Amino acid sequence: MRIKMATGENIPLRSVEYRKGKGLKYSRFHSEDESSSMDEVPLMLSEDGFESEDGESLLSRTRQPQKKGLSAFSDGVKNCWDSCCECLLSRCRRRSEPKPRTVWFNRPDRNEERYPPNVIRNQKFNIITFVPGVLYDQFKFFLNLYFLVVALSQFIPDLKIGYLYTYWAPLGFVLSVTMCREAVDEINRWRRDREVNSQQYKKLTNRGVVRVSSADIQVSDLIYVEKNQRVPADMVFLKTTEKNGACFIRTDQLDGETDWKLRLAIPSTQALAIDSDLLHIEANVYAEKPQRNIHSFIGNFSRNDENKAEDSLSVENTLWSNTVVASGTALGVVIYTGAETRSVMNTSHPPSKVGLLDLEINRLTKVLFFAVVVLSLVMMILKGFGGPWYRYFFRFILLFSYIIPISLRVNLDMGKAAYSWMISRDKEIPGTVVRSSTITEDLGRILYLLSDKTGTLTQNEMVFKKIHLGTVSFSGDSMDEVVSHLRTAYAHPTVGGQPASTTSTPSRKGSATPQQPMIRRTVVTRVLEAVKALALCHNVTPVYESEEEENEEVEADQVEADQEGDKTITYQASSPDEVALVTWTEEVGLKLIRRDLTSMQLLTPSGAIQTYDILQVFPFTSESKRMGIIVREEVTGEITFYMKGADVVMSSIVQYNDWLDEECGNMAREGLRTLVVAKKTLTEEQYQDFESRYNSAKLSVQDRALKVSAVVESLERDMELLCLTGVEDKLQADVRPTLELLRNAGIKVWMLTGDKLETAECIAKSSRLVSRTQTIHVFKQVSNRAEAHLELNAFRRKNDSALVIRGDSMEVCLKYYEHEFMELACQCPAVIICRCSPTQKAEVVRLIKQHTRRRCAAIGDGGNDVSMIQAADAGIGIVGKEGKQASLAADFSITQFKHVGKLLVVHGRNSYKRSASLSQFVIHRGLIISTMQAVFSSVFYFVSVALYQGFLMVGYATVYTMFPVFSLVLDQDVTPQIAITYPELYKELTKGRSLSFKTFFIWVLISIYQGGIIMFGALLLFDADFVHIVAISFTSLILTELLMVALTVRTWHWAMVIAEVFSLGIYVASLAIFKEYFDESFILSLTFFWKVTVITLVSCLPLYVLKYLRKKFSPPSYSKLS
Repeated sequence: MRIKMATGENIPLRSVEYRKGKGLKYSRFHSEDESSSMDEVPLMLSEDGFESEDGESLLSRTRQPQKKGLSAFSDGVKNCWDSCCECLLSRCRRRSEPKPRTVWFNRPDRNEERYPPNVIRNQKFNIITFVPGVLYDQFKFFLNLYFLVVALSQFIPDLKIGYLYTYWAPLGFVLSVTMCREAVDEINRWRRDREVNSQQYKKLTNRGVVRVSSADIQVSDLIYVEKNQRVPADMVFLKTTEKNGACFIRTDQLDGETDWKLRLAIPSTQALAIDSDLLHIEANVYAEKPQRNIHSFIGNFSRNDENKAEDSLSVENTLWSNTVVASGTALGVVIYTGAETRSVMNTSHPPSKVGLLDLEINRLTKVLFFAVVVLSLVMMILKGFGGPWYRYFFRFILLFSYIIPISLRVNLDMGKAAYSWMISRDKEIPGTVVRSSTITEDLGRILYLLSDKTGTLTQNEMVFKKIHLGTVSFSGDSMDEVVSHLRTAYAHPTVGGQPASTTSTPSRKGSATPQQPMIRRTVVTRVLEAVKALALCHNVTPVYESEEEENEEVEADQVEADQEGDKTITYQASSPDEVALVTWTEEVGLKLIRRDLTSMQLLTPSGAIQTYDILQVFPFTSESKRMGIIVREEVTGEITFYMKGADVVMSSIVQYNDWLDEECGNMAREGLRTLVVAKKTLTEEQYQDFESRYNSAKLSVQDRALKVSAVVESLERDMELLCLTGVEDKLQADVRPTLELLRNAGIKVWMLTGDKLETAECIAKSSRLVSRTQTIHVFKQVSNRAEAHLELNAFRRKNDSALVIRGDSMEVCLKYYEHEFMELACQCPAVIICRCSPTQKAEVVRLIKQHTRRRCAAIGDGGNDVSMIQAADAGIGIVGKEGKQASLAADFSITQFKHVGKLLVVHGRNSYKRSASLSQFVIHRGLIISTMQAVFSSVFYFVSVALYQGFLMVGYATVYTMFPVFSLVLDQDVTPQIAITYPELYKELTKGRSLSFKTFFIWVLISIYQGGIIMFGALLLFDADFVHIVAISFTSLILTELLMVALTVRTWHWAMVIAEVFSLGIYVASLAIFKEYFDESFILSLTFFWKVTVITLVSCLPLYVLKYLRKKFSPPSYSKLS
C-alpha cells in the first residue's frame, strides 16, 4: 500500500502487527521499496532506543544487551511458575462465556442460565483464602522465606545452635503483626462493601412493592430507582413518573462526564396505566451479551399477549449501574448484575501493591544472603574440609544469619502503621484516611501524578463570566447594563409579544438566505437577540421543587406569570455549561419557566409569557462540536434557527467578521470556555423543504448519519453572529498553588478526562497545569499508522510543549508506535488526554510504569477513576460530589485536591526518608553482631559456636535496642513548612539516594569497622574468663548502638530521649538479673567500666568526627534551609 504525501512522494507502508508488551512485528506483507519506507523518517528515541520483538529495529536503534546466566535462568523459572499458576487459576475460575439473553419480566425461573450475584466486593481474601493468601504474600519476599528456612533448620539436631524460640519467636511475631494488620484492612473493606450491598431498593412483585437489598437483586427483577438514588444494576428503562416519559441520569460515576443524560422509557410500557400492569403482561427484553462499551446497547422489547408490540432498544433506553437518577422515579427491569454490569467490566481488579522500598530492601537482602554464603564458605576454606564439612558449612550459615535481620520486617511494618497514624491525625489535611498502609513510602517517590479533571481539579460548577457582542462586551459589574437593556427592549410597544425593534423583514420565497433589514442595530437590540438566543438554544428542562408545581400547566395570563416567577426552579441539562447560560438569562430577566418535548415558555422582564414551538433539535456531538434548535414563535409564527458551538467550527458558519478569532483567544487566555452563538431566520417554505429532506434522510438505511448531517449543514450557511460567551468551570480551592508546588517538586502531572478537548485545554490553562511560558501542542486526530507517524514527527520538533491528545488518537499511536509515543509524552512537562475511557486511564498508568520504571500516582473522585487508581503505585481518592467509590477503592482518601501537596511533599518525603534510615540502621545492627561472630570464630580456630547464647541474642534485637531504633520514625530533616516552601527537596527522593547501594555499602563498612573494634578490643582487654569477653563486648555493642542512633538523628523528639534512657535502663537492670551471662563482681568493677568506655569511644568517636566534617564542608541541601 502506498500513501500519497503532501510533498508528492509515494511512501509504501508495511502491514504492521502489534503485540502487547512486545512492540511491533512486521507481517508477511512487505513494502515494495524498502529504501523509501516511512520508517526512514526517524522518531526521537532515548540513548538506548527500543527493541522490536524480532530483534530488527523499527527505527534506527541501539541493541540492548540481553540477560545472561543466573538472571536469565531466574526469569525463565519465574515465567514458568507464573504460567502454571495462571493455568490453575483459570481452571478454578472457569466460567461460561457470556451470551445474549432473553429476560422475562419478574420471572427469574425462566432465565436461560445462572447469572452472577449483584454483589460489590473489594476484598482481597475470604475466610478460606485469608491465611494462605497472607502467608504467600509474606513468603514471596526473600527475607521472610530465608528466615522460615532458618527456623525450620533448628528442628534438625545436627544444625541446632540455640534455643528454638530465638528463631521462631521473631518470625512468629512478624507474621502475627502482618496478619493482624491485613485482617483489620480486610474487615474495613468488608464493612464498606456491606454498606453498599445493603442499600435498600423497592421491588415490584405480585405481592406488591417490597424492599430488597442491592445484593439480593436478580436478573428480571422490576426495580424502582428514586431521584438521587444509585442504580444498583444494569437495567432497561420501563416507566417513569415524569409525564413526558423521559428522565435525566447522572453518569459521572461511570464515564466522568457531568452532563446529565436523557433516558427514554419504552413507549409500550410507559403507556401502561399503573405500574402493576407490568406483572400481568407477557413481555420480555432481548439483550446483547455483556460488554464493556458504555455508549452502545442493542436489544429488543417484545410483548407477546393480545396487545402485541415490539420496540428496538438502544443505549437511550438503559440505566447503567452506578449512574444516578436525577429526575423523577424510574422503574426498570434488571438485565445484567454483578460482574456482568458495565461498571464492573470497566473496573480492573485491585492488584496487591508492593512498595518500591520493600522491593529495594528485598534486593539488598539477596546481597546480604550472598554475603552470608561467601563468608561461610571462607570460614570453611580456612577451617578445612575435613570431617562432616557440609554440617559445619550450614552451621556457619546459621551463625551469620543475623546479617539478614528478621526484625527489619517488624520495624518497617510498625513504621508504616506509625506513618498512617500521623497522616490521619494531621489537622491541616482533615478527613484523610489511609486505606493501604503498606505503600506510604511510595508517596515520597512519585514522579508522575495522573489526575482526573471533573470534580478533582474543578468544582464542577459553571459560572457565566462574559458575553461579547462584537462592539461591546459585558462582564462582572457591567452585567447590570444587560438587565437595563433587556428591560428597555421589552418595555417598547410590542408586536405579537415581540419587541418591535427586533422584528425582521421576512425573506422572499425561495431565497437561500433570508434578507435581514439593512439597519444599524442598537446595543439594546444586540443584547436582546443574544439573550433570547441563549434562553432558547439549549436542552435545559426547568423542574419545580414540589410535585404539584412541577405538573401544573402554565397559563399565559398575568396572574399565573407572577406565580411562576415566585417558584424555585432547578435546571436539568446534559451539560453544566447550558445550565450556567440559562441561569444567567434568568438573572438578567429572561426566564425559562417550562419545557417539554414540543415547546418551551419564557417569562420576560415585563411579566409576559412567550411560547415557542420546538420544531427540531440537533444535539451536541463530539464530532460536530455544536448544537442547534429550530423554534417557531407562537404568536408571530416566525421560524428561527439558533446554533451555538465551538469557535473552531462556528467561525466558518457565521457571516464574515473581524473580531471573533481575537476575542476567542482573549477569553481562552482567561481560562474561559467559549461558545459562539448565531441565528438564521427561515420562511415557512424553507423550513418545509428542510423538514422533508431531513425526514427522508433519517429514514435512510445506508449512511444515515452522513445524509442527516449533510441536510443539516445545508442550513448552516451565512448565519448571523450574535455573541460570544465565556463560562468558567470553578477550580477547586488552591488548585493553582498545589500544581505549582508539584511542578517545582519535579512531579509531572497528566490530566486524563472524558471531557471534550476544548474544555480540557481550557482547564489546563486556567489551573496553570500548563505554565504561562509553555506552549500547547494539540495532537491532530489520527486514524491510521501513516497519520500517526506524521503527527509524531511533527510533535517531535516541539520543545517544552504540553501535549493535548484525544483518547482514540492515543490508541492509534500506541498500536503502532507505543515506545516512541510514550518516550515523547514522558518528556513533556504536562500531558492532557481527553475523551479518555476508564480502561484507557488504567492503561496509561500501566504504560508509564512499564516504560519509565518510576513511581506513578493517580487521583480521582469518580467511579470512572477506580481502574486508574487501582493500577497506580499509589492511588488517591477524593470524597466529593461524585460519591465515595473512588475514595473507597483508593490507597489514600482525601477531601480536597489541595491536600495532595502536603500528602506527597511532607508525609511522603518523611515516610520514605524515615524508612530508609530505619532499614539501614536495622541492617547495620545485624551486620555488626555478625562481624563480631566472624572475628570470634576466626580467633577460636573457626569454631561454629554462637558468641551470644539464649536471651542475649533475642534481647539484642528487641528490648535492648528496639525502642531507640524505632524512634527514628519520628526523625525529620526539615519542618513541614520548609518542605512545602522548598518543594525542590522532594526531587532528591525520586533518585532513591536515601537507600541505595552506595549508602548500603557505607553502612557495611561502618558495621565491619565497629564490629571489629568491639570484638578485637574485648579479646585484647579481657583477663582470664570467657564470660568477661561476653560482658565487655556485649555492653560495648549495646552502647555503640544507642550512640549510633543519636548520631543518626537529625531532629530530636522527646520520645527519642525517653527511648534511649529507657533502653539503657533495661540493659543495666538485666546485668543484675541474668547472672548466668555476666560475672556480677566483674561488671561492678572499675576495670569493666574503663574497658567498655575505651572500646565504645574508639568505635563511635571517629564517626562523630566524620559527621561534623561532612556537615561543615559538604552539607546536605536540607541543612542549608534548617
